[in-house]
Amino acid sequence: MANYNKVILMGNLTRDPELRYIPNGTAVVNLRLAINRRFRDRNSGEQKDEVCYVTAVVWDKQAELCNQYLQKGKPVFIEGRLQSRTFEDSSGNKRSVLEVRAERVQFLGTPTPSLSTKETGGDQTEGGKSTGEVWLERAPGETNETG
Repeated sequence: MANYNKVILMGNLTRDPELRYIPNGTAVVNLRLAINRRFRDRNSGEQKDEVCYVTAVVWDKQAELCNQYLQKGKPVFIEGRLQSRTFEDSSGNKRSVLEVRAERVQFLGTPTPSLSTKETGGDQTEGGKSTGEVWLERAPGETNETG
């Protein structure tokens, strides 16, 4: 049986990005997203809202750019894959977490005035007007797995 692991998310950041560097100097940032879903309850017929909170992990230059230009409340589009990991918390308990490993990040909404197209590889335009959307991708063959 074939395996396929692909996640596509669009939501708003619930807090500012958390940039850190691992011992080998690689940048990593956690993006905490709130993804809203509006639906009609089958029994009552009333509109309901549901929120799903997800953590996306972004690496390398993408991480630094996300930390520089994103902030709490900003909308973002992320493509990536699910990744699980285990760790030991401060109390010595084993914990496991399921996260999204971001492979592609797109800034949505109003462009940040200081956003340089040189730093991001350019932003998309429609009819000569900036859409305020910027794609950040890993270079082909670039890996950033941590042992």
